[in-house]
Amino acid sequence: MTQPPGAPESGRAEPTGTQEPDSVIEEVEDPTRSPGSTRTSGQPTAHGESSAGTSATTADAGHRGWSGPGGPPTTVILVRHGVTPHTKHKRFSGGLASSNPGLSDEGREQVSAAAAWLKPIAADIDAVIASPVRRTLESAEIIAAELGHEIEVEPGFAEMEFGTWDGLTFSEVAEKYQDDLDAWLGSLDVAAGGGESFREVQVRVLAGLDRLLDSHAGQTVVVVSHVTPIKTLVSHVVGAPLEAVYRMELTPASVTVLSFFAGGPAGDEPMGSMRLYNARPGADVLPPSRS
Repeated sequence: MTQPPGAPESGRAEPTGTQEPDSVIEEVEDPTRSPGSTRTSGQPTAHGESSAGTSATTADAGHRGWSGPGGPPTTVILVRHGVTPHTKHKRFSGGLASSNPGLSDEGREQVSAAAAWLKPIAADIDAVIASPVRRTLESAEIIAAELGHEIEVEPGFAEMEFGTWDGLTFSEVAEKYQDDLDAWLGSLDVAAGGGESFREVQVRVLAGLDRLLDSHAGQTVVVVSHVTPIKTLVSHVVGAPLEAVYRMELTPASVTVLSFFAGGPAGDEPMGSMRLYNARPGADVLPPSRS
């Protein structure tokens, strides 16, 4: 039987902050732990017990960004839409300016499985947000119905526009527009088929993220989006260059979890961490329940 999301093997969900790291490096690199709560060898736990203090190395951790959040983190559960006829045939499929295909029956089944996987943490989810594109709206409808929410629409999380390439396969684009394809693959500033460039999408996606963080600060939200926006958000949160989008794979109806919080030495620096990437039902690594 598949474990509910966030549940350990015992079947009991552990409250956030009670799970001990498995290794020293995991403890040091945990972005939710403050320098003062990280222990040197031989120190007791911080749960109501005294501590002998922290080492210089531990105190230094805050300057690397590994300090505790200045308030409740905002958790963003990103879900890629399910497959469409374009997905199955590996055709370019963009945003609202595209042919805008809907989900296939297989795509609906994929999203239904992801929604059922999220249901055990439904009480912790505060909103369901979707890109305005048909396949993401249809995916969000399935998820929102399972979780008991209305859908909020955020245009910043729509897929890249592919212009004249929309609906074509990679081979067809290479045959008709080889020079344009080479230019697009060689530069993040070149628009795909006269549509959008990766840089343009990045600006749009991060503006959407800012709006989300303003309106849902300290909450847990599900965002139903697409390949390019999700990869862009992951690159942003881990501090990787935008070129990192070429180094990621993202499965239809997969779940990626990002956390945003105030950290840094003074506890007021906007920061983020990646908690999960490209997961599908069957794993037990979604955020633990707050109960």
